[in-house]
Amino acid sequence: MAITLREHATARSIPLDAIAGRALAVSGVLANATPDPERPGNWLLRAGSLVGAIRVPAPAPRPPDTRAGDSLTLRIVPKTPVRRLFFLLGFILDPARAWRQERDGTVDVGAHEDVMPALAYAVERQIDRALRQGVLQGYQRVEESALVVRGRIREAEQIRRHFGRTPPIEIAYDAYTPDIPENQILRAACEALLRLPDVPDDVRRRLGHQRVRLADATPLVRGRDLPEWAPSRLNARYQPALRLSEAVLRGTSPEHRTGGLSLDGFLFDMNVLFEDFVTGALREAVREHGLVGRLQDPQHLDTAGKVRMRPDLVVHQPDGRTPVAVVDAKYKTEKAGSYPSADLYQMLAYCTVLGLGEGHLVYAAGQHGERVHEVRGSGRPGGGGGVRLHQHVVDLDQEPSELLFTFRHLAARLAANHIQK
Repeated sequence: MAITLREHATARSIPLDAIAGRALAVSGVLANATPDPERPGNWLLRAGSLVGAIRVPAPAPRPPDTRAGDSLTLRIVPKTPVRRLFFLLGFILDPARAWRQERDGTVDVGAHEDVMPALAYAVERQIDRALRQGVLQGYQRVEESALVVRGRIREAEQIRRHFGRTPPIEIAYDAYTPDIPENQILRAACEALLRLPDVPDDVRRRLGHQRVRLADATPLVRGRDLPEWAPSRLNARYQPALRLSEAVLRGTSPEHRTGGLSLDGFLFDMNVLFEDFVTGALREAVREHGLVGRLQDPQHLDTAGKVRMRPDLVVHQPDGRTPVAVVDAKYKTEKAGSYPSADLYQMLAYCTVLGLGEGHLVYAAGQHGERVHEVRGSGRPGGGGGVRLHQHVVDLDQEPSELLFTFRHLAARLAANHIQK
């Protein structure tokens, strides 16, 4: 059985097995999953900001029924076109390169218009490019028991394990091998995608081929932290594939386990994707004006330092100490007919703590236009020079060059305020 929902659309009444319905209800995948009071056997399902696909396995058969039910595939379609979504992802993975070369930040998704086929295609193509010059090798520390001496003898282990007798000999050495973190991550990404629903057959075959090419890399244990790697000249051709593969593994590793029922799949959180894109793009844009942007800059609301606040982006003067502007990204408005008032209260608190006369909220394009609010009685004693709260709108359907121009324009406004001061 397959169910397709649209991001932030109205709830749909779907015939659904009670076990699968309860699994979805507690998984956090959907904004709402409750039994339909008007239609017994149906569940009301409404998607939130998570997009992608998951698979709910079939429940085990129970007497007197000897047949297992069908597995359920849930697809959540984003409002943003898939190509634009992957441009945002490519920018987040490598913002400096994408900012300089704009269109090169777009992840290649071929002709696919759905999230899962596009993701699988993109990862396979990046891995194929990484491996065209052969599988990367590097030095790895090896500790083992052997019949001949190689490298350094581990005296403490020799005594502890063998009471000083030989052979075997406990040795340690550096081996030049393809079993390095970079190849382990690429192999794990191939294996993760092969387990997911909606991967096209031709892409599935190519992913299997890439997994064979990476067979000498040790399989990663699901649920454990990914191995660490450091960007260098030697692994430069691997870096786009590694960043995309890590995004896949972080999106699939939780497995959405619910009371012993595993929900395999991959999900983008559009809230996080939009926030990371907006703040990353603005940080690159203000850098062109000599300003310093800091993401999630830690602040405190109170003088005792007990109430923490983390604005999405605080722009500082070139010295990196004096705030110039504060920006918060909001993917979706929550109230029909207006922006959420809570966003304005939050931004006013940021401006008060940072001593700024302006604050900027950036929303994804919706039914509301750009607005400016001047706060009464704020700013200087006597109510003069009130704080202005700007609510900007970004249309994600624009071409990449137009989208980045929007942030260059906003950065220029922030820089102009700095010059005026």
